[in-house]
Amino acid sequence: MEKSSKQQRSWLWRWVANNKGVSVLVIILLVLLIIFMLKQVSFIFGPVRQFLAAVGAPIILAGVFYYLLNPLVDYFEEKHHVKRLITTVIIFLVLAALLVWGILTGIPWFRGQVAAFLDKWPEYWRALIKLADHWNRSQQFQQLNIWLNATNQDLTGWFKELAGNYSENGVKHLTALVGTVTATLITLVTFPFILFYLLKDGHDLPKYMANMLPDRFQASFLDTLKAINEQIANYIRGQLLVALAVSIMFMIGYSVIGLPSAWLLALIAGILNLIPYLGTFLSMIPAYVVALFISPSMVVAVTVVFVIEQNLEGRVISPKLLGSTLKIHPVTVLLVLLSAGNMFGLMGVIFGIPGYAILKVLVTRIFAWWKGNSKLFSDQLE
Repeated sequence: MEKSSKQQRSWLWRWVANNKGVSVLVIILLVLLIIFMLKQVSFIFGPVRQFLAAVGAPIILAGVFYYLLNPLVDYFEEKHHVKRLITTVIIFLVLAALLVWGILTGIPWFRGQVAAFLDKWPEYWRALIKLADHWNRSQQFQQLNIWLNATNQDLTGWFKELAGNYSENGVKHLTALVGTVTATLITLVTFPFILFYLLKDGHDLPKYMANMLPDRFQASFLDTLKAINEQIANYIRGQLLVALAVSIMFMIGYSVIGLPSAWLLALIAGILNLIPYLGTFLSMIPAYVVALFISPSMVVAVTVVFVIEQNLEGRVISPKLLGSTLKIHPVTVLLVLLSAGNMFGLMGVIFGIPGYAILKVLVTRIFAWWKGNSKLFSDQLE
C-alpha cells in the first residue's frame, strides 16, 4: 500500500524531494517568502504584542510552577487513583500554608539581614574612605585628578542636561513605574488561577489540540508535543535545582570565610543563577563589593569560594541535575545567549535556551519527515 502511494506521487514531488539542491533552494525560497509576507502584515503584530505582554507574564509563571508540580499530580493519579482536582486543591492549600509561614518568618529574617548590613555600614564606610585616601595620594590618581579637572566643565554640563531631561520626563517615569507595579500585582493575582486549571485539565490540552488536525497528523503532532514538553520540563526543573544547589554552596562558603550577610548574598546568587552562564558572574558583584569594604584578604577568600563553586557546579552538579537531556553543545549555548540577548534583552537570555530546544525539536522532526519521504537518504535508512 505504501509502495503504491509513493508511485502515485507526481513527477514534481519526486523531482523536488529527491534532489538535494532543489530541496535546499525550495526551503530557502519558502523562508524568504514567509519573511516577506510577515513584513507586509507587520501592522497586525502590534495588538498581538500588546496581548502577549498583558497575558505572557502570568502564563509563563504558571507554566514554571506547572512543570514543577504536575509530576506530583500525575503520581497520585496514576499510582493511587486520586482525582486531579483533589490533588490540586491539596497542593494549593499546602502552598498557601507555606506562603503564610514564609511571610511570617522570611520578612523578619530579611529585615535582620538588612539590619546587620546597615550596622556594619560605618565600618564599610571607614574602609572606603581609607581606600579613597590611599588612592588620592597615589601618582596615578593625581594624573586622573588633573584630567577630571580639565573636563569638569563638560561633565557638569552633561549632568545638568541629564537632570533637566529627567525632570521633564518625571511624569512619564512615574507613570511607567505605576504601570509596572500594577502589571506585577495583576500577574501575582491571576497566575494562581491559570496554574489551578493547568494542573487540573492541562493533561487534556494536547489531545484537544490534536483533534483539530486530520487523523493522519494527530499521532506525529502528539509525539512532537511530548518531546517539546520533556525538553521544557527538564530545563525548568534542572535550572531550579541547580539554583538551589548554588545557593546552598555559596551560603556554606560565605559562612566559612566569615563574609557578612552570607545568607542574603547566597540567596541573590541562587536567583541570578537562573540566568544561564551570566548569572553566576553577576552574583559576584555584590559579594565583591562587600568584601572590598572589609579587607583584601576577604576579596581573595571570596574568589576562592567562587572558583570552588564554579568547579562543583560545572563538573558535578549541572551534569548530574541537567545531564545531557537538552543535548546542546556549550558553544551553541553561548551563541544562543549572545544572539537572543542582543535581540530580546534579558528575556532573550532567560528564554533563549528553552526556545532553542523547542526549535531544535521541530527542525529535527521536519528533517526526519524529509528523510522518510525522499530517496536522497535511502542508503542511510537501510
